[in-house]
Amino acid sequence: LLFILQPDVFLNSAYSRNCNYSVLSGSSVPDSYRQLQTNYIYKGEKSMKLLKDRILKDGVVKPGNILKVDSFLNHQMDITLINEIGKEFKRRFSDCPITKILTIEASGIGIACIAAQYFDVPVVFAKKAQSVNLDGEMYTTKVESFTHKKVYDVILSKKFLGPEDHVLLIDDFLANGCALLGLIDIVKKSGATLEGAGIVIEKGFQHGGQEIRDMGIRLESLAIVDSMTEIP
Repeated sequence: LLFILQPDVFLNSAYSRNCNYSVLSGSSVPDSYRQLQTNYIYKGEKSMKLLKDRILKDGVVKPGNILKVDSFLNHQMDITLINEIGKEFKRRFSDCPITKILTIEASGIGIACIAAQYFDVPVVFAKKAQSVNLDGEMYTTKVESFTHKKVYDVILSKKFLGPEDHVLLIDDFLANGCALLGLIDIVKKSGATLEGAGIVIEKGFQHGGQEIRDMGIRLESLAIVDSMTEIP
């Protein structure tokens, strides 16, 4: 399994079992930006090293550019790792007056809940299906799942998000950006202030991250995978 990750995510080259990891040169990055990213690396070194090591050790590439991390992130969850991820999100968004964390079911919920304890704010999650427990007016949008190749009608009760809120979006993965764009649409419809988005793993070789950044939205991805290839 070959991963290439961006230099603002990890500091050093490493080799682990059947995985080879390397960083890009970053020569085109402005000095001021590089210094900012270097500061981020040092301050978040513990959580980022834990995340790097687990991707290298347990990440599995499947056909169709699918990266499976279900042994530690989005099926079975390593709570020690996710606690560090939550702390890192808090560090990166400590300058923002967050009042709500918004995610989408199901994989983002656990990560958002652990992160929320460091912000001391509630978590609200958008649902992919109508249920008898939902009543009143709803925000609605459509989201296409990259993994499941399916379009969902996503809903969120209007009583849990309004113009007074300052929202941080959190999710486990960013690929083509559809889930995040759906959440952004819900925030816009609510009149709330979008402070930014925190992603655990971004696939840098897909267009989602660039599209979000081009919208002027603050996007903090803890790991950016620029390429991944199965090695027989």
